[in-house]
Order: sequence, then C-alpha cells, then structure tokens
Amino acid sequence: MPKLDFDIITLGHGSGGTLTNQLLDSGVFKLLGNELLDKRHDGATFQLNARVAMSTDSFVVSPIFFAGGNIGDLAVNGTVNDLAMCGAIPKYLSLSFILEEGLKMEEFWEVLVAIKTACEYAGVQVITGDTKVVERGKGDKIFINTTGIGEVHPQASIDPLRVITGDKIILSGPPARHGVAIMSLRQGLEFETSITSDTRPLHKIILQLLDTFGAEIHLLRDPTRGGISTVLNEIAKYGPNGIEINEHAIHIEEEVAGACEMLGLDPLYVANEGLFIAVVHANAADAFLQQLQQWQHGAKAAIIGEVVVDHPGQVIMNSNIGGRRVINMLSGEQLPRIC
Repeated sequence: MPKLDFDIITLGHGSGGTLTNQLLDSGVFKLLGNELLDKRHDGATFQLNARVAMSTDSFVVSPIFFAGGNIGDLAVNGTVNDLAMCGAIPKYLSLSFILEEGLKMEEFWEVLVAIKTACEYAGVQVITGDTKVVERGKGDKIFINTTGIGEVHPQASIDPLRVITGDKIILSGPPARHGVAIMSLRQGLEFETSITSDTRPLHKIILQLLDTFGAEIHLLRDPTRGGISTVLNEIAKYGPNGIEINEHAIHIEEEVAGACEMLGLDPLYVANEGLFIAVVHANAADAFLQQLQQWQHGAKAAIIGEVVVDHPGQVIMNSNIGGRRVINMLSGEQLPRIC
C-alpha cells in the first residue's frame, strides 16, 4: 500500500480536488491503469465487432471482508457472471465507489487489490468509473457499482422464450456456500466452520460449453439472491411450462447443510456467487454434463430436473422420502446485504 497523508477516507476525498486526485492516482489508476482508463475522461470510447451484452449491478455486502473473498472481487465476478449468463465474453467494466467517511485506507487498498486480481483473472479491463464520499453514518464503509460490456458468443442463443418441455435443468455444483459463509461470519460461527464463499468468474467454462453445444443451451442463470428456488420459479413463469426437480440430485455439502440447520436456513434459498443453472435441450444434456464435470469446480454438477408440461408456472420437488412439494419463490428478504 502506498504512503498517503491520511489513514482514513475523509469528505475531502470526495470533493473532486487534490485529495480526490491523490486517492485515485495512488489507488485506482496505480492498480487498474490501462490505455483507456489512463485517459481519465468522463467516459470511454471503444470498438466492438459483435453483438453486445451489458449488465449492471451494485454490491452492498456486509461485512465487506469474508472467507473466500471481499466486496472487490465479488463486484468483478458478479458482473462478469451476469455477462456470461447472456452468453457473452466479458471485455470492459465501469467501476464506481461510494465510500463512507472514516473507511480505513488499508481496507480500501485491500479491496482495490482484490479488484485488480479478479480483473486480471477474468481478462477484463476497468475503463471508466466514479468515486463519491458520504458522511460518516450515511453508508457502510463501501458500496460498489459495476457495469459490464461483453461480446456475445457467436453460437449463443440464450433466451427464456427458447425453454421447451423436456429440457433438462443442470446445476453446476453444490449450492449455498456464499450465503452461508457470510451468515456464519455475521453470527460469529467462523471459528466453527471452514466454509468459504464460492465467488468466482464463470465465463470461461460457459464459453467452452457454448463452443461445444451452442444453441442447444437454451437458458443460463446464476442463482445469487434468492438462491436456486427463486431462479427456478422465475424460469417457470417465463412460459406455459412447469419444472420438476429431484432432491436427491442436489448435492448439499455436509458442512453447508449443518450450518444451514444451525442458522435456520433452507439451502435452496441461499445466495450463491460461483454457481449457474443451465437449461439444455434433452438430446445434449448428458454430454453437456460430462463436459461440465471436467471443470475444476464441476465435479458435483448434476441434472437436477426438467421442464414439464404439468403444473405450469410452478416448481415441484420430488423429495428424498417419496413425497412431492411445491418450491415457492423466496418471500421477503431472508438474507439482507448478502452481495
């Protein structure tokens, strides 16, 4: 971390004057600089030669540091993943900070380093942004907004209207790690569990799958807030079909299941940050799954259900004990400030 005149963020750092420039020069531009960002213009101009996808997201997670990551890499990965769910190759990000007066400079630096590392791993560049400072007590250390731009894969045809009866629903891995990691920290259980957030970029495996299966991939979604159950309900409401899933096919890690039991959480409703759901044509589903399982994080991927003509607009789960129950969308805010 560079030596600065201040140990904490002050209102002066949001004034647009000398302190703002010192903060940006020693932090944002020093770590994230590139040909476009270094122009320090009000925006950025660039050339893309394909269909374009854009996504924007805001990150207000509390606490800002957690097992497996922090708000910085979460912001990058979250927007990269939203682009990936559009079938896009992420290229550029905007990055905006709302900083609270009193935030420690070393904490801000740690977030910036995480952003730099995540950008380098994902292969994206920050090309424009903004920084504001609010009075002490008017924020919670740091909020981040990111907008991403990407080129849509030439073989991608991701559209909820393409979901048809018989499509298989594939989950890329065990759910609920991110939400449980955050809640364990909030509840003081971090010394009783080794659960870490699953925050990671997903675009590389998605692009490999698109290379192979192209238009056989009808829909992609990442089950962040609201978890698997909410995303499946959203998919069911897109068209005239219902969804059936099988409880035995969803691999819940033992430690995650135990923490959920202690915290009174249903893992199907807990947020994820490194997981995706794919709705794939039945003819391609087995081969899709086999390729996904070769991914370093895909060993526990599984076909968890299918799109059915029955009970349109509803998600029904076949339970381990032989019964059936409706899986509703999350009602209310189960886990506030989770991402």
